Amino acid sequence: MSEKRKHYFPMFVDLTDKKVVVAGAGTIAKRRIRALAEFTDRLVVVAPEVNQELKEMEARGKLTILKKHCEREDLYDAALVIAATNDNKINQEIYSVCKCLGIPVNVCADKTKCDFYFPGIVTDENFVVGISTSGREHKKAREVTDKIQALLAQEE
Repeated sequence: MSEKRKHYFPMFVDLTDKKVVVAGAGTIAKRRIRALAEFTDRLVVVAPEVNQELKEMEARGKLTILKKHCEREDLYDAALVIAATNDNKINQEIYSVCKCLGIPVNVCADKTKCDFYFPGIVTDENFVVGISTSGREHKKAREVTDKIQALLAQEE
């Protein structure tokens, strides 16, 4: 018997003064970092290597870079954590620590280890819109995100 899975509840959270940690600096991590930088003043990227774009964001005060592998201490007092390293063992350790500390976590490479999904985000002066298919149809979510972005652009 197939059990119907419920959708995720859309919730907008004020992250302005909250510590948000992104472990990793690869392609997926950078997409998350770019989006999160608009919402928090305490974005911390933990990765042994980062590219020039992230170094420039740090120089502009958008984030703090810790050039190392993520450790338990890096997660203390975080409000939200994204585990996006290319090492499944490290991602699992991050997940375990977050679960023990009660920190919402998203393990990008394993949707079964996500307390939340990262939505498609559309912002303009007056709106923040989050689009989610509860992790099921990323392409469709991207299409809807693009349509909403175009609609808001027409309104300006």
